[in-house]
Amino acid sequence: MDTKALRQKILDLAIHGKLVPQDPNDEPASVLLERIKAEKEQLIKEGKIKRSKKSAKTSDTPHYENVPFEVPEGWVWATIEEVCSKIGSGSTPKGSNYSEMGIPFFRSQNVYNEGLVYDDIKFISEEVHKHMNGTEVLANDVLLNITGGSLGRCAVVPASFVRGNVSQHVCILRPIIIKPKYLHAFILSSFFVKTMKITGSGREGLPKYNLERMALPIPPIREQERIIKEINRWLRIVDDIEFNKNDLSATINETKSKILYLAIHGKLVPQDPNDEPAIELLKRINPDFTPCDNGHNEKLPQGWMCCQLSNVLKITMGQSPKGDSLNNNSGIEFHQGKICFSDKYLQKSEILTDEPIKITEPNSVLLCVRAPVGVVNITKTRICIGRGLCSLSPFEGNSDFYFYLLQTLQDSFENQSTGTTFKAISGEIIKNEKIILPPLAEQKRIVHKIEELFSVLDNIQNALEV
Repeated sequence: MDTKALRQKILDLAIHGKLVPQDPNDEPASVLLERIKAEKEQLIKEGKIKRSKKSAKTSDTPHYENVPFEVPEGWVWATIEEVCSKIGSGSTPKGSNYSEMGIPFFRSQNVYNEGLVYDDIKFISEEVHKHMNGTEVLANDVLLNITGGSLGRCAVVPASFVRGNVSQHVCILRPIIIKPKYLHAFILSSFFVKTMKITGSGREGLPKYNLERMALPIPPIREQERIIKEINRWLRIVDDIEFNKNDLSATINETKSKILYLAIHGKLVPQDPNDEPAIELLKRINPDFTPCDNGHNEKLPQGWMCCQLSNVLKITMGQSPKGDSLNNNSGIEFHQGKICFSDKYLQKSEILTDEPIKITEPNSVLLCVRAPVGVVNITKTRICIGRGLCSLSPFEGNSDFYFYLLQTLQDSFENQSTGTTFKAISGEIIKNEKIILPPLAEQKRIVHKIEELFSVLDNIQNALEV
């Protein structure tokens, strides 16, 4: 389930009057709009706010002949300017004159849709605050990011808020009578996003003039209260869905890890006494093979044998070609690291080399030997590998088994990695890594069972993401 789209749908239904039923007993929004105008006039008379030069030249009664969309009976259209006593951005203290403590100073990185975030908060002194009184934030204000990558992010200032100021990248909207959380829902709606007129090419911004003129559908005040309550109810449900999705996704990943653990310990499929023992496979590869201690004194499954990776895999450490040998005329792909990895099979690279140095065999397992250490993939073709990769080709058997086996070794490789700029492992560490090897026939049964179980888990994961 796409919970992001669901959240958006809830907000869009709300501002279209389709989230809660209308009540004919509610005071019409037209009356509410008149009360807002009266209160605004009173604030002007008291000198608390100034009359807008633009509104002084226009009619007191706006005309919406071509409304953006039809609203329910009892609703009205207005502009954001009509319903706010203040619309204005803040400013930054000269020379970034911040204090160790004092009055919180909110920048765009402190304004999120879920509320104000105090991580990395700055402070200003009382003296600086007095010179920035036009940027003061009050309880129940709506703060809107109006520039840059976070443009459109919006927060409602809580009723318990005491003091604070904002930077020039944040706009204060101070609604009159209108519920701040309704205005917040409107700003987060797709209608607002589609209709806001942004300017600028480098750092985009939403000018005050454009924001003031944006059309706003206003429901009766009682319906606003019902809308807010219903939005909160639905968003709690969405939060539960997301929590359960994340919880289930984590469970799926843990289950996959458990399946791999059982597989490499001989507990995923039953042993067959008719299978050729792993020792025969190892002696075919190297007649002088000598079994090694598994290090845990644990009893091995029937037919299994302890060995090192180098006993069963041809290990080739990558080496990057010289810069001038890279071109687009050769038929051999060059891969340096994880950038072209998919879930299992290597994706095509656009970089080719004319003078390949280290070539992998088809169906080899690729192992990242640095940043990130231990991630694995399979290549279906011959490729050239750089220093970030290691190729592991089975002397006999299928690479799929080793693909899954090597995934269980990632923690071991990470623990043995060294380096300051980035962690890396050497070829010797890889060659000497101990494993317990099942018979060849059991390897095939293990791969089949893993992929059967993983397919079920992947289907569940895909269903979560729809």
